[in-house]
Amino acid sequence: MKKLWIVLALAFAACSSGDKPTRASSADVARWEAQAGAVTIIRDDWGIPHVYGKTDADAVFGVMYAQAEDDFNRVEVNYLNAIGRLAEAEGEGEIYRDLRMKLFINPDSLKAQYESSPDWLKSLMNSFADGLNFYLYSNPDVKPKVITHFEPWMALAFSEGSIGGDIEKVSLRGLEEFYGKVPAERLAVVEDDIPREPTGSNGFAIAPSNTADGKALLLINPHTSFFFRAEAQMTSEEGLNAYGAITWGQFFIYQGFNETAGWMHTSSGVDNIDEYLETVTQTGDGYSYSYDGAERPVTVSRMSIPFRTDSGMSKRDFTVYHTHHGPVVREQDGRWVTVSLMNEPVKALTQSYTRTKARNYEAFRETMELHTNSSNNTVFADAEGNIAYLHANFVPRRDTSFDWSKPVDGSLKATDWQGVHSFDESPNVLNPANGWIQNTNNWPYSASGANSPKKGDYPSYMDRNPENPRGLHAIRVLKDRKDFTIGSLIDAAYDSYLTGFDVLVPTVIRDYDMLPASNPLKAKLADQVAALRLWDRRWSVSSVPTSLAVFWGEDLWKKTSADAAAAGVTVYDYMERRTTSAQRLESLEAAADKLAADFGKWQTPWGEINRYQRLTGDIVQQFDDAAPSIPVGFTSARWGSLASFGARQYPQTRKWYGTSGNSFVAVVQFGDSVRARAISAGGESGHPSSKHFGDQAVRYSTGDLREVYFYRPQLAGHTEREYHPGQ
Repeated sequence: MKKLWIVLALAFAACSSGDKPTRASSADVARWEAQAGAVTIIRDDWGIPHVYGKTDADAVFGVMYAQAEDDFNRVEVNYLNAIGRLAEAEGEGEIYRDLRMKLFINPDSLKAQYESSPDWLKSLMNSFADGLNFYLYSNPDVKPKVITHFEPWMALAFSEGSIGGDIEKVSLRGLEEFYGKVPAERLAVVEDDIPREPTGSNGFAIAPSNTADGKALLLINPHTSFFFRAEAQMTSEEGLNAYGAITWGQFFIYQGFNETAGWMHTSSGVDNIDEYLETVTQTGDGYSYSYDGAERPVTVSRMSIPFRTDSGMSKRDFTVYHTHHGPVVREQDGRWVTVSLMNEPVKALTQSYTRTKARNYEAFRETMELHTNSSNNTVFADAEGNIAYLHANFVPRRDTSFDWSKPVDGSLKATDWQGVHSFDESPNVLNPANGWIQNTNNWPYSASGANSPKKGDYPSYMDRNPENPRGLHAIRVLKDRKDFTIGSLIDAAYDSYLTGFDVLVPTVIRDYDMLPASNPLKAKLADQVAALRLWDRRWSVSSVPTSLAVFWGEDLWKKTSADAAAAGVTVYDYMERRTTSAQRLESLEAAADKLAADFGKWQTPWGEINRYQRLTGDIVQQFDDAAPSIPVGFTSARWGSLASFGARQYPQTRKWYGTSGNSFVAVVQFGDSVRARAISAGGESGHPSSKHFGDQAVRYSTGDLREVYFYRPQLAGHTEREYHPGQ
């Protein structure tokens, strides 16, 4: 009787969401309960789930159930993004985000690809869906926004670590202008003028020759939105035993380690998405485009985007277009623009999962032959003492006579991709003589100091990122060290030096020194310049010069970033070499004035400004100066802080609150056994009522990483709860 009530309650709850109610059959329930009995979840004293199953499929079932327990909302929203159904929950404002996804992701195609997948992968996808559906069955009080029943093929829509993957790089404004026929000045999708936090991550690998214990070390430090990934361990009797950061809704450890190997992904500067300018002619009721001296028909289809309104569901219909290069995404100078990008979901999911079971470099290297790690570089270490930098391994081979940083002529056959570059044709690094490797979303040409790949040996499209202040900082803390330990590598990851100000601060000091005594700024800025002159370029919660330098840098950045882009140089280069003395001094004056206006005096310590706060489990955070918050010493990665904290002021606040940066940090030592320490922003749970909603926040803000319980005996005395899913 109890089971019948649960099924009916689940069906009732589904009535208020986007999908039609789905009743669980008795066969489904029996299958779920049988698999749940083969799964054990142990929650440690930080709430982190350690999932044990007989098979890999059992571990997948358990980890999906555990994720749903911790934050079903984020699991569901990630899939609403991934399959282009966000507007069904959020309304009309998300129509073009959904359209973008559906231009590339066709559910019917994914269903067919699921059916043709190898049996082992289908079993994992089945368990992915079963774990989430069993959670909804077991928790009828949970009301999904839209998805009341998960299907196995959905896992193929989210096979990378970031929502949308490469698709995110397609402009929403361009889509709205083209498909919505909206003039540019009336576009709903707008960009703010706030400097964007550098996205990506830090990865360091240290060879045994550079460590005190003769064992390889790995720093895992993704920089992404807070609460975008959780921690988990997945273990089975089929050789799976992986720990690390898992993105809500995925069934593989994205950035982490197993007993003998570890991997850290950083956002790549590889140029592997191309825009084509199509010459399109209307032919009767259809269109054709020029290609290789002939005309080809443009593929035309209809697409409906449902969206939620105050009075119920509505939809907007679109006529969409494709050429053999890809979907049309915008218009430029009278020509349609199409986009080509990597779209191999089965291979991508296979690569994402199988690398978690790779025991050493050789096995990990083999997974790279799938060539679907499209947007990530990887920093790697293993127990055999290998360290490696592996460049993003989906790089189309192209005719270098064309400028691939701009849209190319789609009518020319010569602009078609010519396969992909092999692993050996990429700027990889294996076991460099210097004994260390780093990547901070910078170019690969400084990955291992003097032992790095040479830029001139590769086509320009292999990587378009420049060096960045974090890269310079990484080299500073890694070079000439032979005694690294877990503790000292953590110290290096939190080193407080701000390399971004190394060249910038001296410019404004020099500007001030050259001012004539009669200039009013000479007296007004005397104390501020004196503070910067004595500053050691290190952040801390008590540092006043950090506050002044960051406010100055932010002001100057906002005023010059558009000019830097127009000049084709980095903002750092522009601020240092192309701004005038007057501009730099005026920004320093503006920074001091803003500090005084917002905080009562310009001499305000950084920790009084820069804060961590989480008040609700909502994905879009709200901040309140009157509510409790935690001081954070580190700054934006923009200024070279390895420990990144992307904070800003909000319309209703004076203080700055962070929403992205050091979302997860782990330092791992490989040897006869694996040891690790880790921290996640806030905590494991998305529920404000849970003690694990914010129990790691203070440790996070100070770099006090906790011990990881990797081996089951380590959980003795550190177990909060042991149970089967559904209990």
